[in-house]
Amino acid sequence: MEQPWIHKAKTDSLFILLPSFLVVTIVFLFQQQLQEIEDKYSFYTWLFLIVFIDVAHVYATLFKTYFVASEFQKRKKLLIGLPVLCFLIGIFLFSFGSGIFWSVLAYIAVFHFIRQQYGFMRLYARNESKKWAWIDNLIIYNATIYPMLYWFLSAPRKFNWFVENEFIHFHEPYLISILTWIYASILVFYIIRTIYLSLKTKYFNIPKNAIIVGTILSWYFGIVYFNNYLIFTLLNVVSHGIPYIALIYLNEIDKKPVSELNWLFYFKQFKGLLLFLIVLLFIAFSEEYLWEILVWNEQFSGTTKDFSNWYFLIVPLLTVPQFTHYLLDGFIWKSKKG
Repeated sequence: MEQPWIHKAKTDSLFILLPSFLVVTIVFLFQQQLQEIEDKYSFYTWLFLIVFIDVAHVYATLFKTYFVASEFQKRKKLLIGLPVLCFLIGIFLFSFGSGIFWSVLAYIAVFHFIRQQYGFMRLYARNESKKWAWIDNLIIYNATIYPMLYWFLSAPRKFNWFVENEFIHFHEPYLISILTWIYASILVFYIIRTIYLSLKTKYFNIPKNAIIVGTILSWYFGIVYFNNYLIFTLLNVVSHGIPYIALIYLNEIDKKPVSELNWLFYFKQFKGLLLFLIVLLFIAFSEEYLWEILVWNEQFSGTTKDFSNWYFLIVPLLTVPQFTHYLLDGFIWKSKKG
């Protein structure tokens, strides 16, 4: 049986599978240097990790939806209605206070991140029998949900998803102990089962197992083992954002014939990947610059005007792209993630 690559072995390995392993390796080899980077170069870590990867991956969705004429026509009501709905929900949530707003968005973001790992795993298991798919599902959810439960049930961590105190915390060491045993047992079961099936069938699904192991490593070390903001951001953002951006480009642009791309063929012909990335980075930076001058005022001090009286509109409006991305992702991949 051939390996179920999404694009090609080389590109899948470099841009979808490798990021988790690479960042974990960097974290262990350069912990001290990372601490210095966090202390002295916070602007650059924000720029490259938050803006150029995390925010940029949100806008990569445009190349599968709004920028594709056939897709837009097919899902026109959804693609127009969903951002409007997200804006209205945002205003409603913000009316209860910014804490409630960010808390709800954080839980939705966590669900989205978990589902992406599940989605990649299902893509790479698409040729396998569905009879035992629940076991793979159990393993990938174990790899993602346990670290989040550890976060919710342990003492406050030195990092957050969006803002401080966004998650409800219960300090329950005994429950953590029980969950840890369950987590470890499922991991041991996964290892034994994988070895057994590989020997029995003489086949090892490289990309599926790489996604599973990469998820285990990045989520465990990013949330449970280390308690550091930059390490969490590195493992969380890089492992999530780069594979998603790669999937969009490889599957929706590079893989398609020019006849299906319409005006997007420029992203294939004119040094495609570079142009694709420039567009993403420009849009992402533009959004984050608006966040900075209108809300955060942390990285730039472009204005002294106070917009706080308008936050009930500004904040929900600026979160529309990512909120829409979180929800839309559940629709646009459904046929492939199955």
